[in-house]
Amino acid sequence: MFLRHLSLVNYKNFDSKTLEFDPVINCLVGDNGVGKTNVLDAIYHLCFGKSYFNPVSTQNIMHGTDFFVVEGEFEKLNRTEKILCSFKKGTKKVIKRNGKPYEKFSEHIGFLPLVIISPSDRDLILEGSETRRKFMDGVISQSDKVYLQNLIKYNKVVSQRNSLLKYFAANRTFDRDTISIYNEQMNTLGTAIHQKRIEFIESFLPIFKEQYQNISEKDEQINLSYESQLSDDSLLNLLEKNIEKDRALQYTSVGVHKDDLSFTIAGHPIKKFGSQGQQKSFLIALKLAQFHFIKKLADTTPILLLDDIFDKLDENRVSHIVGLVKDDNFGQIFISDTHADRTEDVVKNIHQSYKIFNL
Repeated sequence: MFLRHLSLVNYKNFDSKTLEFDPVINCLVGDNGVGKTNVLDAIYHLCFGKSYFNPVSTQNIMHGTDFFVVEGEFEKLNRTEKILCSFKKGTKKVIKRNGKPYEKFSEHIGFLPLVIISPSDRDLILEGSETRRKFMDGVISQSDKVYLQNLIKYNKVVSQRNSLLKYFAANRTFDRDTISIYNEQMNTLGTAIHQKRIEFIESFLPIFKEQYQNISEKDEQINLSYESQLSDDSLLNLLEKNIEKDRALQYTSVGVHKDDLSFTIAGHPIKKFGSQGQQKSFLIALKLAQFHFIKKLADTTPILLLDDIFDKLDENRVSHIVGLVKDDNFGQIFISDTHADRTEDVVKNIHQSYKIFNL
């Protein structure tokens, strides 16, 4: 699969921009602020229906205008797929495939698999559990429609249960039968989500360790593990045990929406004990493992976006990653960098077709 053509109107800093891409390697070069990352984000937008960096749609509209349009023409399984994503202030976002609007955006997830590696990935280590859960859910959802639907339904039930708890508090009342209905729904959906996450980690972990070894070229004891309250008890029991706490807090304090991933090196949290280089290698390995995991389950090779990759790794390691396109492990790759010469030195040694765009 590859992106042949991209058209932007009023998207971030672009009033109008059209780009024709190489099916293998594309390099976006220029000074900071010219829009390299915005082009990558537009590609992400077409694949996921939202921005990677700013999911608030109004903030992706060019200043002084009231709408944006992103169009892309993909080649997938010998078919042309035209994707359009548009948004106007005061209306709902529209995503169309070959001229036909999606009724649910979730139907589009996984159709155009994509992995992005960006400096903002450090949030996976530095931020709270929600960031790591989103990463895990994003990887699974690209290849499992049932999981994605269960997740959407589960989050909706949690929201409804929270609203009920707030209603109880505001009206100084409580109805155990009503709360039990939500508990049962949460238990059914949450148990299925928990089991799928366990299976995911079992499959993902060996791939991740192999990628880390390739990048770091060191035999370091790194690990990632899945942490869940459901490891020790059923969700139904947890909800019943914590009902008084939930009533006091006015929100649901237990469930798979509290799960986390633990990142360690030599048995210690990488956030505290990993060097900057080890953390960078850990994050790159996570994303490359994501790439290989999705590729294994999807019917096509994901697009790979490397945003400001030289900020994360030295030139030799970048050469190693880009060089992987030689053995057809990868499909189309996009690289952004501030130095055109540095980027070209890396890609021209790969002996694959490439284009360089000076923005």
